[in-house]
Amino acid sequence: MKNRKFKNTIRTVHLWLGLATGLVVFMISVTGALYIFEEEIRDFTQKDFRYVEHQEKPFVGLDKVISGFEKLSPKDELRLIRIEDALPNATVELTSKKGKVYYFNPYDATLVKKGGEDWLQVVEHLHISLLLGKTGKFIIQWSVVIFVLMLITGLILWFPGQMRLLKQSLTIKRKASFKRLNYDLHNVLGFYASVVLLITALSGLYFAFKEVKNAASFFTGSKLGQGKAIVSAKPTRIDSVPVRYNKIYTEAKIKYPGAISTSFSLRGKGELRLRMIYPYRWARKQNTFFYEEATGSMIRAKLYKDFNGADLIEATNYDLHTGRLLGLPNKILSLLAALVAASLPITGFIIWWKKRKKHKKKS
Repeated sequence: MKNRKFKNTIRTVHLWLGLATGLVVFMISVTGALYIFEEEIRDFTQKDFRYVEHQEKPFVGLDKVISGFEKLSPKDELRLIRIEDALPNATVELTSKKGKVYYFNPYDATLVKKGGEDWLQVVEHLHISLLLGKTGKFIIQWSVVIFVLMLITGLILWFPGQMRLLKQSLTIKRKASFKRLNYDLHNVLGFYASVVLLITALSGLYFAFKEVKNAASFFTGSKLGQGKAIVSAKPTRIDSVPVRYNKIYTEAKIKYPGAISTSFSLRGKGELRLRMIYPYRWARKQNTFFYEEATGSMIRAKLYKDFNGADLIEATNYDLHTGRLLGLPNKILSLLAALVAASLPITGFIIWWKKRKKHKKKS
């Protein structure tokens, strides 16, 4: 009797949480599924401007590329730069504060393409904020919290009361009625995907809440590092942006060689971040340097060789969330789990609607 009461309470919680967040969960799942193969989609559909013909020439220099950007858009400013160091013929990607994206030839700094954000970036914004800014981020964050609760309550509801019913709980009856088939699709597929979805959801919450990062630090017995402070002498002369950025990039490449990709990004409070990623298998090996954007003086440095437990979790989290960890097999598994997650609000709504109609008939 107590067990039945408990399950009825869990069922009610599961139902109303699902109805409240179903549409948002569907959007998160579909956009997440699309973004899992973002690299492959871009390589397949954007070859014409992401790569140029290979030449036996060195990189023209970041100063030449940035100067080319400044000539094209003298009233705009840089927000992001991406360089694929492992692919010499990959174009250098620059994103401006106005949202324009430029692709420059790495051999002669000529413009290959100029445009706005591509559809995959729109998909990413939908996934993170529903294109609603801070309000959208708030909705997404708490919808994912609710989704975690739904996965837990769903597992409780799935668990059969008797072991003889276990096989039934693990099997989809394909020749059953639509009502039964829909119930099995919700119940059985939800169970099989639950572990992957819990990992994906919790890794997403890691980005959203400091409390989750603090919990990771607690369990590893270490604190997330901010990097080692660097005391730099104030420059006697302030170089232009092209010269300044090129100097930072060149010095970092010489001191820390072997990076497969490098990115510059402007952060709050006039801080410039340089991130260099190296070949890795598990946790992402990345050296991160922070500079005063106005002067190019280094403020602090965080090297992967100094990572503690909390740093390793942070370095692994992005690949864990996007399914990139462990390569193609995990991407396929993550895609299937995301598609199941997208189906759960639909099959769950149908279960509720059918029961509602049945109760109405009885009344």
